[in-house]
Amino acid sequence: MVLAQPGKWTLGALVNNVFSFAGQSSRPDVNQMLFQYFINYNLKHGYYITWQPTLTANWEAENGGRWVVPFGGGVGRIMKLGFQPLNLTAQFYGNAVHPPGASPWGMRLQIAFLFPKLTKQQEKMMLEQKLKQMDAEPPQKK
Repeated sequence: MVLAQPGKWTLGALVNNVFSFAGQSSRPDVNQMLFQYFINYNLKHGYYITWQPTLTANWEAENGGRWVVPFGGGVGRIMKLGFQPLNLTAQFYGNAVHPPGASPWGMRLQIAFLFPKLTKQQEKMMLEQKLKQMDAEPPQKK
């Protein structure tokens, strides 16, 4: 994996290849590659535009069924739900190349809970905010 964050951009790539090399000969061989590049442009108020297609190759497949090559992108937002940071994204991709019988498109809807490492000062500020919020709430009736 590689990652760079120049200015308002987040750029990177992830690649892996899984293959079988031992085991029962009755199982089919596995040799599959996954390549995902990601390009995010950060906007105001936690919004961003993203391109995160996942290209795959099944090296064991015959020609014509080896690759899935999507194109497209989406939007997302990093925000808080109460005190919990979240990353929400919606993306849509058309598969320019795909195996026969496979879907010509894909969609990704994602909610990711974020757990950032906070400094002592940030922890103190969050606790103070929570205390102010609790003081401002009306007492509950019993």
